[in-house]
Amino acid sequence: MLTPIPMESDYFRLVSKLKNLDFSQCRESIRLALMGDAATQQLASVLKVLFAGQGVRLEVWESPFDATEHQAYDPNSDLYKFAPDFVAIVNATQALRTRYYARSCSGTDFMEREFRRITSIWDAVGQRTPAPIIQSNFALPVERVFGNFDHKIPESLYTVVSTLNAKIGEGVRTRNQVFVNDVDAIASNVGRRNWYDNRFWNMYKSLCALEHLPSAAQNIIDVALSIRGRAVKCVILDLDNTLWGGVIGDDGVNGIALSAHGDGESFYEFQSFLLELQKRGILLAVCSKNSPENALKPFLEHSEMVLRREHITVFQANWDDKAENIRRIQEKLNIGFDSMVFLDDNPFERNLVRSLLPNVIVPELPEEPAEYVRAICELNLFETSSFSAEDGRRTELYRQKAAGEEMQAAFSSVEDYLRSLEMEITVGRFDPRRIPRIAQLLQRSNQFNLTTRRHSEAECEELMRDPNCYPIFAELKDRLGNHGLISVIVARPQGRELILSDWLMSCRVLTRGVEQFLMNHCVEYAARLSKQWVVGEYRPTAKNAMVKNFYEQFGFEPSAASADGSIQWRLDVARYQPAVTFMNATEMPFELAANS
Repeated sequence: MLTPIPMESDYFRLVSKLKNLDFSQCRESIRLALMGDAATQQLASVLKVLFAGQGVRLEVWESPFDATEHQAYDPNSDLYKFAPDFVAIVNATQALRTRYYARSCSGTDFMEREFRRITSIWDAVGQRTPAPIIQSNFALPVERVFGNFDHKIPESLYTVVSTLNAKIGEGVRTRNQVFVNDVDAIASNVGRRNWYDNRFWNMYKSLCALEHLPSAAQNIIDVALSIRGRAVKCVILDLDNTLWGGVIGDDGVNGIALSAHGDGESFYEFQSFLLELQKRGILLAVCSKNSPENALKPFLEHSEMVLRREHITVFQANWDDKAENIRRIQEKLNIGFDSMVFLDDNPFERNLVRSLLPNVIVPELPEEPAEYVRAICELNLFETSSFSAEDGRRTELYRQKAAGEEMQAAFSSVEDYLRSLEMEITVGRFDPRRIPRIAQLLQRSNQFNLTTRRHSEAECEELMRDPNCYPIFAELKDRLGNHGLISVIVARPQGRELILSDWLMSCRVLTRGVEQFLMNHCVEYAARLSKQWVVGEYRPTAKNAMVKNFYEQFGFEPSAASADGSIQWRLDVARYQPAVTFMNATEMPFELAANS
């Protein structure tokens, strides 16, 4: 769950909590390896406290000071013995500056050498562990020996750091295992004169002033938890004095403040920001105390309105309390409350939702609308570890789902409705083009997810290349539209069994027969391998109770159970009765596993 309130930012208060941390409420654990050319002890302490606030018990291994290369290149190093879930590399501008001053080459050559050093570490770590690497970039230095002319001098320290940051950005784009901890963004936000504390660097090799260390730690946490699947999926919006100035019911369409220039420009800019979120896959919903007719008018009639009705996935405008309307939105979208952000200018409404729906993220909004975007961005609510072409179509996909539900009511039977959809399903082995979406589904699916194992893009690529594994995807389209890649299964032949280690599906396509079709496919695959049993596992989480008895409907029987609620299910291949489905199939040829 993402924290619904801003993080504790006082370093000394955070450290004081360390001795009394209560991990009893932590549902998750993470092993983090922390390396760098800055001291990491204070950072590690802050990370433990902040992770605990997110319901995660953190175990940290710290490399000796400035020993990153030794740990990365030695296959028997303590780094690899620790078997981390994540590797965070913290690089300080101050250490880079020292090396720059001692260089025996040009500034440009120095920058290239530093970039090669950094990427070589990534590649060495990547060869020995699948753990995602969270690499800090460099805060720009305060030194500008040429003043503004520094930008024209490629040899200057300022330009070297700026260029190196750009090169790091380019490098991570070609390495799915590596992510950026944008330290420079934090330093820029707080101001470099506040970020740096040279006295503390000289005495303790501290990355930055202690007061800003929690922000650097939070950046690492945001990246790690996004990789683990925690993400905001929907922004719920009030209307009056939030999306426009004034009250639509009193002022009318022509009386509200909304304009690209002049009065209402702040609201125009806020809507433009929200539209960018919608384009990258964040769903937008409306929750307003208004009559539906009045609430819709600006979306349909106001010439300066950036957001239009088609950008809104769910539109709730009535006189019910907003917590109840948010419950309705959640039910329609079928996502967790902890993946929803509620934005409202009214403190009463914010406090009501916080009280009745404590898992919903409810940021404080400043009284000045011109500060809305800044206040929201400072919370970094929209961190993500992946982006695919389907993200931009998410609103359309939910609209297709709603249209399908309306259509179903017109048919006398579910079978007739399913036939009318003219569904076409494609099933195939993981391939490079689909890896980003596959990893995204593995990281974000929570409800229809039998085991909730999170796999990064790099790990998905390993599965794709593994000849002893059968990792498959399913894509679906029908006469309502293209639903895209909607399911992932990872199957592993072992002895007389085919083990289904991962099975997940988008809830948008539930009850259409996709899971029945895929089970037919898996059992047929097991039969081709002459396996006697298909084995599935259910591992309970706070969100996947809906699939607890998923395997039972196909004739599986429980074969083992654990104290944590995990259940192993087993099916006799010879006794399986294929389910009836109503879709045309494009199935790529079976690839028999090497150990079959």
